[in-house]
Amino acid sequence: MAEIPSSGNCEDLPQNTGAADNNSSLVVCFGEMLIDFVPTVGGVSLAEAPAFKKAPGGAPANVAVGISRLGGSSAFIGKVGDDEFGHMLADILKQNNVNNSGMRFDCSARTALAFVTLRADGEREFLFFRNPSADMLFHESELDLKLLEQAKIFHYGSISLIEEPCRSTHLAAMTIAKKAGSLLSYDPNLRLKLWPSPEAARKGIMSVWDKADIIKISEDEITFLTGGDDPYDDNVVLKKLFHPNLKLLLVTEGSEGCRYYTKKFRGRVTGVKVKAVDTTGAGDAFVSGILSNIASDISLYQDEKRLREALAFANACGALTVSERGAIPALPTREAVLKNLQNIPE
Repeated sequence: MAEIPSSGNCEDLPQNTGAADNNSSLVVCFGEMLIDFVPTVGGVSLAEAPAFKKAPGGAPANVAVGISRLGGSSAFIGKVGDDEFGHMLADILKQNNVNNSGMRFDCSARTALAFVTLRADGEREFLFFRNPSADMLFHESELDLKLLEQAKIFHYGSISLIEEPCRSTHLAAMTIAKKAGSLLSYDPNLRLKLWPSPEAARKGIMSVWDKADIIKISEDEITFLTGGDDPYDDNVVLKKLFHPNLKLLLVTEGSEGCRYYTKKFRGRVTGVKVKAVDTTGAGDAFVSGILSNIASDISLYQDEKRLREALAFANACGALTVSERGAIPALPTREAVLKNLQNIPE
């Protein structure tokens, strides 16, 4: 098993990471990593499921693995329980060449669990077990400062903003990374059932909105964050969601592709049509695709031609992921994405 510093009255352990060596384009992902339990058959409710298969989950961790699988350099910072599941997750990161030196173990809380149903249309429903889970108990004193300061891009979601002490740790990590020169990347990844109320979710998600350099959101998230406005209206997006410090705003539209907005230009890149088996991790795969490109070409978002090529690549990452079950198992390699793009008619 991976040996990583632990906490919660546990003894610190020597570090043993799956670190990628290329720190010049390092993407550090912060937040939750958990175990998803998915029914062994699709199109059933949790009560109807005959059995469940366990799988690693958590959007920031999925992004870290996705970047590594595409040939990029990534690290994950977060907290899991000092239990079998927590050590399993640390090992999975190491096996996928993700630097896991920023992970911490907690002896007093368990690794988070989520039961995920796959409906007949491939969409998901969630039942979470976090009362509290270890990821919610991540303290600022446990942050790996050196790792944060090496980040070319610091990526995060909003689940880590729900509860203290993790919220304060999240905010501190953003500040440290920004001061060190990192681009801040934000995918809210709305999970409404985890928030105390819709109002708390909207306020919490927007509380760090103006800090991000890159934001990726979905159509449903636009509707939620704007209080019901049309997610396809460019004026809504630009007036309510595009802030002065933002370098790139991305709106994913599933199989239809994505829209992009910068200070200089905006447009749409058509998606890749595939038969959806499981949409788990599609958005994370998309984020992996675009961040891996930006990390190696930091001014990419300033050139519309290069940005469109990178977004076509990201769309293909998402499409390949939904054609298989599970998030991390389905995340594609760079070779698979490039092969897929070659088969798309001009």
